[in-house]
Amino acid sequence: MGVYAVTGAASGMGRAVAEKLTAAGHRVIGVDIQEADIVADLSTAAGRRSAIDGVLAAADGRLDGAVFAAGLGPVPDPARLPVIAAVNYLGTTDLLQGWRSALAATGAARVVAFGSNSSTTVPAVPGRTVKAFLAGDTERAVRSVKIFGAHAAPFVYAASKIAVSRWVRRHAVRPEWAGAGIRLNVIAPGAILTPLLERQLASPVEGKAVKAFPVPAGGFGKPEHIADWVLMMLSPSAEFLCGSVLFVDGGTDAYFRPDDWPRAVPLRRVVGYLRRFRGFAATRAS
Repeated sequence: MGVYAVTGAASGMGRAVAEKLTAAGHRVIGVDIQEADIVADLSTAAGRRSAIDGVLAAADGRLDGAVFAAGLGPVPDPARLPVIAAVNYLGTTDLLQGWRSALAATGAARVVAFGSNSSTTVPAVPGRTVKAFLAGDTERAVRSVKIFGAHAAPFVYAASKIAVSRWVRRHAVRPEWAGAGIRLNVIAPGAILTPLLERQLASPVEGKAVKAFPVPAGGFGKPEHIADWVLMMLSPSAEFLCGSVLFVDGGTDAYFRPDDWPRAVPLRRVVGYLRRFRGFAATRAS
């Protein structure tokens, strides 16, 4: 049986993942802001450092996998924007880098980061915001959406999830990750009946918007359904899964963007495509 770190393990989808891993006989090291094995505030640098060190110590330097389910939704409160940005992005990327050596130590680790279908269904997310996240500058990311005023939260949230997905795809294929046997992938849930969604449904304004959002399969997903997909992505069956983003959203992404992807490489990008093709061959040869 394996040893797995799970952030956001105290509630929602993270809790469902932790419970299913434990039921399968694995050891889970839960990380959350309360009621967890490692109590840490992932919105602060000190909290993230504490989570990194605490898990490494508890796991004795070896992790069979990690699940990054900790995240904050688009709460319409300007004061919360920096917290949303830090938890959603740095709470994944900082911890991933901090645990890389422990994941590499097992030679066949699996990692699932939580993205969101908001990464493709929230329109007009500023590219500058995503770039700021990828540069690790969450403060700049928050400043970049101030123009939206009271409506800035969805853009911060969506941009953080786009950035997490891109970070995973960029790093998943590198020698220090894929070459070390670590498989990095993203799961992108849609509307899942978590405490966060329940709070939104209880709000007259937010609830109306949530209920009207297109979900072709109907209704809302359940945390345990997402947990089942995560367990598959952590299993030996995922050995060939690398840098993928798996949407589990009742068809919302497909409804809004059926023709956006997959797409063929456009002519203007052929030179870059060939450069990467040759670069991979050269890396293998060396």
